[in-house]
Amino acid sequence: MIELRHLRTLVALRETGSLVEAAERVHLTQSALSHQIKDLEDRLNCSLFIRKTKPLIFTSAGQRLLVLADDILPMARNAERDIARLAGGETGRLHIAIECHSCFQWLMPTIDQYRDNWPEVEMDLMSGFSFTPLQALVRGELDMVITSDPVVTPTLAYIPLFSYEMLLAIGKRHSLARKSHIEPTDLENETLICYPIERDRLDVFTRFLDPADVEPDAIRNAELTLMMIQLVASGRGVCALPNWALTEYLERDYVVARPLGNKGVWSTLYAAVREEQKEAEYIQDFIRSAQDLSFKTLHGIRPPDSSK
Repeated sequence: MIELRHLRTLVALRETGSLVEAAERVHLTQSALSHQIKDLEDRLNCSLFIRKTKPLIFTSAGQRLLVLADDILPMARNAERDIARLAGGETGRLHIAIECHSCFQWLMPTIDQYRDNWPEVEMDLMSGFSFTPLQALVRGELDMVITSDPVVTPTLAYIPLFSYEMLLAIGKRHSLARKSHIEPTDLENETLICYPIERDRLDVFTRFLDPADVEPDAIRNAELTLMMIQLVASGRGVCALPNWALTEYLERDYVVARPLGNKGVWSTLYAAVREEQKEAEYIQDFIRSAQDLSFKTLHGIRPPDSSK
């Protein structure tokens, strides 16, 4: 009566709080997702959540099914993983590079969990600051690159992980903190603090400042997110970071954050792999684990925008 697809749908509803985003997460139309839930409610003869609440409020029956999902879905994933090993006998290497330090917040727990599940896979992790990781991926020196800046290459595949909004972090006493959103010209007299990578790989330039032909007064580099926040909090500049990377600093009232433009700037994070490896089970399982953990732990993300 209760199927795994029902449990996955309920978990997606819990983690997104929205029928629209949950439908995207489980690759259904909103109509198909609503029909699936209605069918399950009819089978069980009870409601699973209260309609027209935001975020969704689950009934006691819905909460009980979520407890079941938290027990059953990891067991099903482990079984699928074991069967894939038996069927393919796959071992491999997974050398990963990332293009920003803020990714460590969710990537390190993913790697820890993955090592327990795939102890036979050789793993390594490095930062993409000091070299060009996508070229290293093409050459076979790497097996995956976490990037928000896909470069079309015939031998590479980009698998979307999640979408997120870029926000401008501002000191609490800064005059820009009084604005509801930031316009490009607001940064003409500001020091912009960035990770030490080329500006054509930074969304704050390519999707916000450059189209408006605006240049900040100065650019300062910092490798660590915490260092960037400390500089912002002390009034020595502003910085653009993913919304999820700012969550803990906003909760601690270190800084404030504002959208870039009245519609915001949204980006998608991808796992880049070589085409011939993208179907390997140990690659696919890492991507599924990264997506699952991200939606459980990060604030403000949404299902990937595959249109980019």
